[in-house]
Amino acid sequence: MLKQRIAADLAAKFSEVLAMTPARDVEKNLKASLAAWLSRLDLVTREEFDVQALVLARTREKLQELEARLAKLEGTAQP
Repeated sequence: MLKQRIAADLAAKFSEVLAMTPARDVEKNLKASLAAWLSRLDLVTREEFDVQALVLARTREKLQELEARLAKLEGTAQP
């Protein structure tokens, strides 16, 4: 029980000391800079990517069907 209490007190003090150091400010500034940099990129969400991949797959299937149909029509139209 005493060891747990000492460990908890030590962790609390360590967290308190870290909160007062410039490391916390550096971390906050770095996160802000990274967020600003990422916002300038033209990124899509995984959900949007998956939807577009599905649309592309359907389009490819339709194209293959149309190519097969065209080949059949061209084959029957020739003498």
